[in-house]
Amino acid sequence: MDHQLAAQDAQDAQDPQGRRLTPRRAYPTDFSDREWATLEPLVPRAIAYPNLQQPIHSRREIMNAIRYRTRTGCAWRLLPHDFPPWKTVYNTYRNWAKTGAVKAIHDSLAE
Repeated sequence: MDHQLAAQDAQDAQDPQGRRLTPRRAYPTDFSDREWATLEPLVPRAIAYPNLQQPIHSRREIMNAIRYRTRTGCAWRLLPHDFPPWKTVYNTYRNWAKTGAVKAIHDSLAE
């Protein structure tokens, strides 16, 4: 019984900002390692400014959330909670769309 509780606590572990510390289970819409190797050079990196916090969420997790939303047709606010926050995913998508990164990623996937 105690072992089950400990396992559940470890599964639900969060850092002080409430971010999940354990990896999530993969969704069928997640990018494979092969797909990610193709896309990674096309996905913009966060701009690093001195004295600012490093990005909290990986580009791959944001891309997985965008792909989940695209494939399922759910509203941004209805993204599952184990993805980065919906506002982060939406704002990132919007910024990438403005810079043309979304079109480049789409064209790469279409090949």
